[in-house]
Amino acid sequence: MPPLGPRLVKTQEAHLKIRIITWLLFYACTLVAAAGAFWFVGDLNANSWIAPSIAPPAWIFGPVWTILYLMIATSGYRIFHAKHSTIKGIALGLWALQMCLNTLWTPVFFGAFDLQGALIVIFALWLTIGAFCGVGLLIDRKASYLFFPYWAWVTFATILNYRYMVLNPIIIDTPS
Repeated sequence: MPPLGPRLVKTQEAHLKIRIITWLLFYACTLVAAAGAFWFVGDLNANSWIAPSIAPPAWIFGPVWTILYLMIATSGYRIFHAKHSTIKGIALGLWALQMCLNTLWTPVFFGAFDLQGALIVIFALWLTIGAFCGVGLLIDRKASYLFFPYWAWVTFATILNYRYMVLNPIIIDTPS
């Protein structure tokens, strides 16, 4: 087999660089979502909330979300670079929407202490992840499979959000 010509090697190197930059941009989107934790995640007991018995220890969230965000970014990257599909735009739109909802949930739950609002946001997130998984299966099965652990975690988080809401009802002061 003859050696590759210099022009082909440069083209391949440029293509590899573009693919790396593309993946880094998808991962940067997940970092924006994760950044909310730095400002809003605090002590849930600061506002006297009762924690559900199913609440995991706080230390578990960092490792879990790090792995999930790597999988989320890789899934988006795979869809972006998948063969042409008429529904690729829908998949990328769903990917972007789930990132927006993911980013929104943290300040609603931890910043505004709005358990009902957070439940609405996380349920919309859960539906969007499910839709992405369904559409993704038609484009790139591995991209869809990368979202399944995320969907499972958000399912658990939705139940946890609901349990916080039930255990910590809103008390409305009415004038006497």
